[in-house]
Amino acid sequence: MAQQHETGKAGEELARQFLEGEGYRVLEANWRYSRAEVDIIAMDGPVLVFVEVKTRSTDAFGRPEEFVSRRKQKLLAMAAGAYMEAIGHDWEVRFDVIAILYRSEADFELQHLKDAFFPGLA
Repeated sequence: MAQQHETGKAGEELARQFLEGEGYRVLEANWRYSRAEVDIIAMDGPVLVFVEVKTRSTDAFGRPEEFVSRRKQKLLAMAAGAYMEAIGHDWEVRFDVIAILYRSEADFELQHLKDAFFPGLA
C-alpha cells in the first residue's frame, strides 16, 4: 500500500507541475469536503477546474482514466458545489482528469483529458 501511496503522490506532483506549465493557477491541492477529496483545483483563465489525478504504474488492468467511477464523479461534483459556494464562484466550471502511467520520475506518460465528465448527465 505504501508504494501505491507514493506513486499517487508523485503523480499529483507531476500533474500540478504540468498544469502550472500550461498556465493554470493552482488554488488548492487535496481539498477535502465530507467524503470527497479533490486532487487539484485550479483556474484556467476564468474557468474553475476540478482535476482528478489517476496514477498507475501499469495499464495491465486498464488505463488510469478508466478508474474514475460514477461514484467518484458524484463525490467530486458535491465537493465542487461546496467549494464554489465557499469562494462565491458562479461562473464556468470544468471537470478534468489527468491520467499518468508512472514508472519512475524520468519515465512516465501524462494525458490531460479536459472536460472528462459532466456530473449529472449520465
